[in-house]
Amino acid sequence: MAVGAGNGNGQGRAECYRFGPILVDASAHALFRDGRPVPVEPKAFAVLLVLLRHAGELVRHGELLDEVWGHRHVTPGVLTRAVAQLRQALGDDPHDPQWIQTRHGLGYCFVGTLDAQPERRRTPAAADAADASPGPTSATSGTSPAAEGGATATQAPPPPAAPPTPVPASPPPAGTGERRVLAPDRRAATPGRRRWRWPLAAVVALGVVLAGLLLLWSLRDRAPLPAPSIAVLPFSALDGGRDDRYLAEGLARELHDALSGVHGLEVAAWQSPVEVAREDPRATGRRLGVATVLDGDVRLEGGRLRIHTRLTDVGSGETLWSRVYERDMARVFETQHEIAQEVVRRLVGALPDAGEGLRRRLAPTRSLPAFDAYLRGMQQLLRGGGDRERQAAAYFRQALAHDQGFARAQAGLCRVELWRFEAHRDANRFESARLACLRAENMDPTMGEVVLALGDLYRVQGEYERADEYYRRIENDPALRAQALIGRARVAAAQGRATLADAYLARAVEAAPSDADVHAHQGYQHYFAGRLPEAIASLARAAALRPGDAYILSTYGGMLLTAGRNREAEAVLERSLAIEPTEAVLSNLGTLKYQRGDYAGAAALYRQATTLNPGHFQIWGNLGDALLADPATRAQARDAFREAATLAERYVALRAGDARALAALGWYRANLGEAEAALDLVRRSEALGTEPAEVAYYNAETFALLGRHDEARRRIEAARRAGIAEVRITTTPILAAVLADDSRTTGR
Repeated sequence: MAVGAGNGNGQGRAECYRFGPILVDASAHALFRDGRPVPVEPKAFAVLLVLLRHAGELVRHGELLDEVWGHRHVTPGVLTRAVAQLRQALGDDPHDPQWIQTRHGLGYCFVGTLDAQPERRRTPAAADAADASPGPTSATSGTSPAAEGGATATQAPPPPAAPPTPVPASPPPAGTGERRVLAPDRRAATPGRRRWRWPLAAVVALGVVLAGLLLLWSLRDRAPLPAPSIAVLPFSALDGGRDDRYLAEGLARELHDALSGVHGLEVAAWQSPVEVAREDPRATGRRLGVATVLDGDVRLEGGRLRIHTRLTDVGSGETLWSRVYERDMARVFETQHEIAQEVVRRLVGALPDAGEGLRRRLAPTRSLPAFDAYLRGMQQLLRGGGDRERQAAAYFRQALAHDQGFARAQAGLCRVELWRFEAHRDANRFESARLACLRAENMDPTMGEVVLALGDLYRVQGEYERADEYYRRIENDPALRAQALIGRARVAAAQGRATLADAYLARAVEAAPSDADVHAHQGYQHYFAGRLPEAIASLARAAALRPGDAYILSTYGGMLLTAGRNREAEAVLERSLAIEPTEAVLSNLGTLKYQRGDYAGAAALYRQATTLNPGHFQIWGNLGDALLADPATRAQARDAFREAATLAERYVALRAGDARALAALGWYRANLGEAEAALDLVRRSEALGTEPAEVAYYNAETFALLGRHDEARRRIEAARRAGIAEVRITTTPILAAVLADDSRTTGR
C-alpha cells in the first residue's frame, strides 16, 4: 500500500513506498536502493508507480500502455523495455522475481510486500525539527533526560546509512504535550532571552542532511540523464532495378552488431525491415525508446559503392550528422569502420583502443568476394523461404572457397546444416553438420558466432549441460543474446523444464522483439508444452514480421490445422505455397485432403513432398496413413511405413529425446506387425513428458491398431486435453472406429 506523510504543515500527502532495500518517492521522482539513488527513465518510473498502486494485482499490458503512454504510437515492446529497466534498477531476477512478476501474455504484477508504514529514521534534521516543534512528552516527564541532567545540549545522532525519507515526519496533533527544546545554557538563561550552543558535529551533520534534501528536491522534476542510445535501421537499396538488398541490409546489420559491443552505448534490437518500412525513422526511435536513429541507403554500381548515412535526434528531429561515401567496393571495410567511429564519437566519445575493436569486428575477412558471399548467405536466412537454408549453405561455402579461414562463414554453415537436420528430420544431414561445426571451432573457438554454433551442436547431440554452458558464454553479447536465449530455452524444453524455457524465450523476445525467428521459436515452445492458442498467436506475429517466409507461413498454417481451424489453415498454406513449394506445406495441404476423405489426393501431395525431402520420416508416415485409409491402395501402405520406420530409427538414434519421433516410430512398427517394439516405443515416448498432444495422438493409433481399445480411449482423451482438434481425431479412421465402438457400447 502507499503510505503518506505530511508536508510539515499538516497539508497534503506525499506518495511514498518502501519494500526491502527499496524506497520510492513519487513526488520527487526518486528511487533509492540500499540508500543510494538509482536513475530510472520517466516512463519506467511511471510503470513502477502503476504496479505499486495495484500491488498484488495483475495489471494487464493494455492498462499499462493506456496509463503511461496513452496507447499512442507505441507497441508492447516499449513496455517490455521499461520493465526490463525496472528489474535492473530494483535488482530483480526475472527468472525468480522478488518484486515484479511477468504473467506471460497478460501483464505484470508487483508481488513484493510493501511496508505498512515507511521506516522513519530520526536523522539530524528530523531530530532537530522534532525538538523545535510541538511533540509528545516523555513517558515520564515533559522535559528531556538531558535537560533534567543539566547537560548543555543534546548530541545529534549519527547520519543513517540510507538517505532520509524526503518528506518530514508527520507532526503530532496539537496539544499533546509541551515543547521539547534542546537544553539551554542554564548559566545564561533569562526570562526574555535564550542562548543556544550546538556542537560542531551536529551542525555538520545537519548541513549534510539539508544538502541531501536539496538534491532530492532538485531531482523531483528532472528526469535522469539516459545513457546514449541508438537504433540502427536496415538501410534501403537504391539499386536501379537490381536487388542489392542483401548488401544494404547486410552492411546495416554489421554496423548494428559492432555498435552493440561498444561500452556505454545502448543499441536497440535489430528491427524487421517489414516493420521499419511502415514507420518514419523518428517514429521507430520513439517506439524503441532510443535517443538517436541511424539510417541510410546504399547503391552498388560498376564496382562503386555509394552509402548515404544519417544520424538523427529522435526528440528534436535534428540531423546530428550526415555523410555520403562514394568509393570503390574494395574499401567497404574502411567505410564501415569510419561510419561506426563517427557514430561512437558523437554519442560516447573517443574509445580507449582508438576504435580498433570496431575495426576488427567490421573486417571479419580480408577477401571482398568472401565477404560479399557471406552477406548473401545471411540475407538468404533473413529473407525467408523454404529453400533458404540450401541457398545460404551454398553462399557460405562460396565464402569459404575465397577465404578458408573465414570463421564467421564457417559458423554460419554449421548452424544452417544443423537447422536442416532438425527441420527436415533427416539423419543423413547430421554428419556434415557436425564436421562443419568442428571446423568452425578449429578456426576460432572464441568468436561469438562460433560459440553459438557449438552450443547448437551439443544441444542437437543431447549434451544439454555442455550446450547450455556454451550459450551462457555469449548471453551478454548484445548481438547474439536473443539467439543464445533461444538455445537455452530449447535446452530447458528438452529437459522437461517448460517454465524455465518460457522464461528464456520471454527474455529473447525482450532482446529482439522484431525478430520473426524469435517469435517462431516461442510459438513452437508453446506448442511443445501443449499451449496451442499461445503457439498460434506467436506464429501469427512471426508471419506478420516476415510475410514472405514460406517456412514460417507453413508452420503457422500447420498450427491452425492442428487446432482444427481448417479454413484459416488452408488460406495460410496457400500463401506459403505461392511463395515456394516446400515439403512442409505440401504435407500440410495433403493432411487437409486426408481429413476431407480425399485419400488419393492426399497421397499425391505426400509423394510430391517426399521428392523434395526424401529423408523426412514423418512425410513417409503420412503417405502410409493415406494409402492405408484408401481400400484401393491399402496394400501399398506397408512399403511407405517401412521407409518411414527406417528413417525414423536412424533419427531417434541421434535424437533419443524427441518424444513425437518415438511415438511416430511406434505407430510405424505397429503397422509392420512389430507389437512389442511398438509398445516399448509408446513407453519411451510417454516417459519423456514432452509434446503431449502429438504423443497421445500417435499412441492412441498404436493401441487401437493392436486391439487395446481401453488404452486407446485413454490416449484419445489425453490428446483432447492437450489440444488436439476433434476434427483430427474423428477423421482418423482407426480412432473413429474406436469412438464408434464406444457409441454402440453406451447406446449413444
